[in-house]
Amino acid sequence: MTERFTGSFTQQEPIPEEAIAAAVEVMQSGRLHRYNTAPGEISQTALLEQEFAAQTGARYCVAVASGGYALGCALRAVGVQPGETVLTNAFTLAPVPGAIAGVGAVPVYVGVTEDLVIDLDDLAAKVDRAKVLMLSHMRGHLCDMDRLMQICDAAGITVIEDCAHTMGAEWNGITSGRHGAVGCYSMQTYKHVNSGEGGFLVTDDAEIAARAIMLSGSYMLYERHLAAPGPEVFERVKYVTPNISGRMDNLRAAILRPQLRALEAQVTRWNDRYAVVEQGLRGTPGLRLTERPAAERFVGSSIQFLLLDWSREAVQEVLARCAKRGVELKWFGGAEPSGFTSRYDSWRYAPSQPMPASDRVLRGIVDMRLPLTFSLEDCAQVARIIRAEVGAVFQSR
Repeated sequence: MTERFTGSFTQQEPIPEEAIAAAVEVMQSGRLHRYNTAPGEISQTALLEQEFAAQTGARYCVAVASGGYALGCALRAVGVQPGETVLTNAFTLAPVPGAIAGVGAVPVYVGVTEDLVIDLDDLAAKVDRAKVLMLSHMRGHLCDMDRLMQICDAAGITVIEDCAHTMGAEWNGITSGRHGAVGCYSMQTYKHVNSGEGGFLVTDDAEIAARAIMLSGSYMLYERHLAAPGPEVFERVKYVTPNISGRMDNLRAAILRPQLRALEAQVTRWNDRYAVVEQGLRGTPGLRLTERPAAERFVGSSIQFLLLDWSREAVQEVLARCAKRGVELKWFGGAEPSGFTSRYDSWRYAPSQPMPASDRVLRGIVDMRLPLTFSLEDCAQVARIIRAEVGAVFQSR
């Protein structure tokens, strides 16, 4: 009998009991707003920022409403102006070019390699087109960050890292988000910690941090931040930085603090699941896996493989056959956006030029979530189904 997977690719684990208790305490107090504190009390949001700064080794941290807000806030904080260009990945998700367009800037896309990372040769060829790179570590794949920073430093390019998929990851022992001037993270439900929506911005630059705090809606209450520069820095920026309120509330901060303490254990669990699926798919005819470099410590909360140079019809047949057996795959080669799988040529608010080498890669990318609600046995079953259906379609081509 043909086996069928019955698990859910969108079901998350419950919020930890410690986080639920902390959230209830905040709700019982009624003090949900980030600056609504009792005498002598430190807000949950300020404590969360202090703890995440320590966890990443950053000097400063701002917790905000979403990962997308963190990206837009970072662009404003580093001084991007309307009409300017910003380099970014051709392989990313819509909030990245959306953040660039949202500040009135114009994305310039950099290609993607078969390893699903930014094409550093293409980046080197385009460094004269912008002063800022918004680097997306898309689906948790880290490029050679040493070479990337050499390219950007030599060209005077400020790097903002989109770490929505790499919280807990490292390159050569350096935490993702700590190579560039700013690191931005997401705590949306399908990321590595779950507050529904939420984001972090981290930096070692005092003026960037002060601008981000003012942008996030601190009014003149910046002294209540724990992971912030001194008041003399705010004196330089407070009258010329607009208030675009978006700092996180105490309720979400309370939910997140226990989850961040458990992040290391969760990373291990994700990577155990990733390893089972990867091993089950290895050697499948027609299917290319991404080989992770030794310098990369990744977080395997999703897995991607390439059906490189397959026809659209053949890829669609694989997706349909897997779906019939309960395995939900996403594809970045569709002509129209579907869910989150849009492409650089889908974002018509951000003009683009054809990128044939990247288009070839994008047409082959198949993507799958690996929620922690899957057991290792679930992961092995999912891999068997994908292997069987890819093999069947490959043999019939």
